[in-house]
Amino acid sequence: MESLKVLVIGGSRNIGYYSAVRLLALGATVTFLLRSPQVFDQDDTIQAYIKEGKAHLIQGDALVKSDVRRAWSEAQLGDDTRPVDFLIFTVGGTPGFSLTKGLTITPPNLVTQSLINVLETLPSPHPKIITISSTGLTQASHKSVPLPLKPLYSYILAAPHKNKCGAEEVIAHSAGWEWDARDSPGDDILGAGWTSRVPNAGELKSIAVIRPALLTDGKCRADVEGKESNAYRVKAEDLECGYSVSRKDVAHFLVEGMMRHWQEWEGKCARIAY
Repeated sequence: MESLKVLVIGGSRNIGYYSAVRLLALGATVTFLLRSPQVFDQDDTIQAYIKEGKAHLIQGDALVKSDVRRAWSEAQLGDDTRPVDFLIFTVGGTPGFSLTKGLTITPPNLVTQSLINVLETLPSPHPKIITISSTGLTQASHKSVPLPLKPLYSYILAAPHKNKCGAEEVIAHSAGWEWDARDSPGDDILGAGWTSRVPNAGELKSIAVIRPALLTDGKCRADVEGKESNAYRVKAEDLECGYSVSRKDVAHFLVEGMMRHWQEWEGKCARIAY
């Protein structure tokens, strides 16, 4: 991990932040694209890595294509000109709440359009890409959601999940994965002509998606219980959706499970739950 160059988009908090801190502790160089770099002004952990030259903060917005292109360029700079090894994409937005619409995201296509900008500006050679999605987005995966959580997924989380569903369709197209057209969120999320802005169908091979159960702010069980514990369950595709998993445990799996064992997870979706 010591020689890795990593670009994190969506790393001001939650899974992106926890993953970045883990990587920095392991010696990686991490570049953050942040709308407000000031978010880390009082963060002693990040400030220490900035002083060491291991963390770099780039001000910009993932919804602005030129900002994303600049982030790729800045992330490649350093003691050498090696390309970026990994992109960690955890854009999610700060949700609002409406009695009629449940949780809302502004803009409603934030995740999808940010990801399209990322894929449209991909450097060559392509880095390895890890994105965070969710369980229960599609008609097929919704069937595995525990019955008590179905109303939450169907109504309260409908808008954020529609946004993430668009991102999953973009990935499925670019990676050549199967996609059920009934799950498409439509042009209001994807935008007209979006396929012309991303890699050709099946071209993007070095990508993996993590689909967590309902996220919590709990502790990292894997750190508390040790490496050999079964702190959480992870499977490709067919894991029955559990009730929850902490953001810190998802970050643990992202770094210690997926990045360390990339050959096992490349081109796959991982479901994670307790």
